[in-house]
Amino acid sequence: MTQRKRSRSIRNAAIIGVSTALLGVTAPVAASATTGSGPEALTWSACEGTGLDPRQECATLDVPMDYADPDGPRIEMAVSRIPAEKPESRRGALLLIPGGPGGSSLNEPSGKGQKLPQDVRDGHDLIGFAPRGLAPSTSVDCGLEFGDLATSKLRPWPAPDGSIDANLDTARRMADACAHHGGELIKHLSTANEARDIDRLRAALGERRISAWGVSYGTYVGAVYAQLFPDRTDRIVLDSNDDPDPTRVARAWLAGHEQGVEDTFPEFAAWASRPGNPDRVAHRAADVRPLFLRLAARLDREPIPWPGANPAELNGNVLRQTMLDSLYSPSRFPTLAKLMLAAERGTVPPAPQAPPEAVLQNVAAVGAGVLCNDVAWPGSAASYEKDVADSRAEYPLTAGMPRNAMLCAAWPYPPREAPVRITGRGPSNVLLVQNERDVATPLTGARKLREALGRRAVMVTVDSTGHDAYLANGNACGDATVSRFLATGRRPGSDVHCD
Repeated sequence: MTQRKRSRSIRNAAIIGVSTALLGVTAPVAASATTGSGPEALTWSACEGTGLDPRQECATLDVPMDYADPDGPRIEMAVSRIPAEKPESRRGALLLIPGGPGGSSLNEPSGKGQKLPQDVRDGHDLIGFAPRGLAPSTSVDCGLEFGDLATSKLRPWPAPDGSIDANLDTARRMADACAHHGGELIKHLSTANEARDIDRLRAALGERRISAWGVSYGTYVGAVYAQLFPDRTDRIVLDSNDDPDPTRVARAWLAGHEQGVEDTFPEFAAWASRPGNPDRVAHRAADVRPLFLRLAARLDREPIPWPGANPAELNGNVLRQTMLDSLYSPSRFPTLAKLMLAAERGTVPPAPQAPPEAVLQNVAAVGAGVLCNDVAWPGSAASYEKDVADSRAEYPLTAGMPRNAMLCAAWPYPPREAPVRITGRGPSNVLLVQNERDVATPLTGARKLREALGRRAVMVTVDSTGHDAYLANGNACGDATVSRFLATGRRPGSDVHCD
């Protein structure tokens, strides 16, 4: 699909869809994704790009922009597949649901899909997709200022004194940009609509039921899909699980970083104080935390210029954001340690390489649309001020960020429907896998998803550190349990712990 075609699609959708937006649709949208004109059969062809498995094929699926108007304007959804390697043993399709929001699994049949055991690949087509709004699907862009694309700005880190005035200014500026540049489509980005798109994809694939492996935010997408379309699910794996609190949704996930950091930082401290470690920052694990806090406070007062970085300085919040990013996997620990060592010397390492600005703009816009459309965020400055103060006192490593105001606090569009409440109604075919120490989706939140799913689910808790458990940062016991389920459908009889 060419950029011109994507632009034409979104422009036409925006023009035609204005009348729908003016109606102010707020009632819940019907669950069925097959009302109106049904999905066409997919036409597969060679994928664009490099480094892909030559067996991977790509196609484009048209879906309604607004499921309340299923015969109205359409948008395009880019999909991919690698067919089952043993056709005579084929069971169906395994959908790879990406994290984010703002992540894509379009290349994952060629990537992490090839880590799956042979018997899983023999029996399943591996299916990837770029969710609505994310290129090369019909894409959105907020036209954010370059400085607002910094990760330390996209996350709402308070000022060094704990004040949030600048965060609220940023929220208003970014929300205004999304309203100005995002077009009609940005109003229709949501988890429920992604689930409906998935069901359109299932139908276009010719599958009565579909299996899925959802990771991180993809666990919420998978849970919502299983809630809206329970009888169209086969084997569902939810890996690194989000808190599904229907009153908070994304706010609960952001808040989860508090506990996630507390769970994971001791592992970094043990590693960063180990004798023989070339990036050792302290002689005792107990000294790493106070050292980090002192460095962050010093950088709050005296930032170090950092040419080529965004922002172009190493300040306390950049260090805190690097800490958060580095705790996602033990393999990233050296990044934080090297930055701490450089900061102690008053220097900086080479500026980290960022993706192209167009990619950052697209990902940021998709994330904003989904997070802000899924649930209404408070607009009161006083509520955020209190939450931030409480968080800073209890969780100093994260400095109040997880309870602060994102751009959703100034989002101009009310949610079009209530968040989907995850329940235990439906077939018992869900397997959760969760590391005990996960900075992004902590065990506390995963347990809430497990509780919400009730008899539908079994959870495998893995004694491991890092985000993404299955075939990534977990362990052999957890991997074997998930692989067996995907290959044979056999789950543990009850929740299990993998030491």
